Amino acid sequence: MQEVKVEGSCLCGNIKYEITGNLGIFQYCHCSRCRKFTGSAHAANLLVLPNQFKWLKGEKEVTRFLPNETKHFATAFCNNCGSSMPWNAKSGKSVVIPAGSLDEHPGIEPFQNIFFESRAKWYKAASDLPEYNKLPKK
Repeated sequence: MQEVKVEGSCLCGNIKYEITGNLGIFQYCHCSRCRKFTGSAHAANLLVLPNQFKWLKGEKEVTRFLPNETKHFATAFCNNCGSSMPWNAKSGKSVVIPAGSLDEHPGIEPFQNIFFESRAKWYKAASDLPEYNKLPKK
């Protein structure tokens, strides 16, 4: 199997990173913490081993938030633009990659929803909504 190298970055470009594999886990997390952190209906997270992750630039521009009451959850973001950035799970066994920060296809696609019972009360699956290639005229 060929090793996949994929880069990711923040919106302003101050931070760049690289992943060189994955743990076979790419999922949508609907827990309240992920919803709060992303400001969205769910987080799209890919998990990699710590040795499959490398900062290429701007690591000092990353702010980390590690809530005391969580077992695994933490967050990280760019100090300049606020983009979600990769973070080490508290267990130290994986790095959580916010998939929206990837610059290329990671060679794996989401396959499950977790904490679905906690989903936002207003949540509606994207596949149930109309699709437009541009901003629709109203």
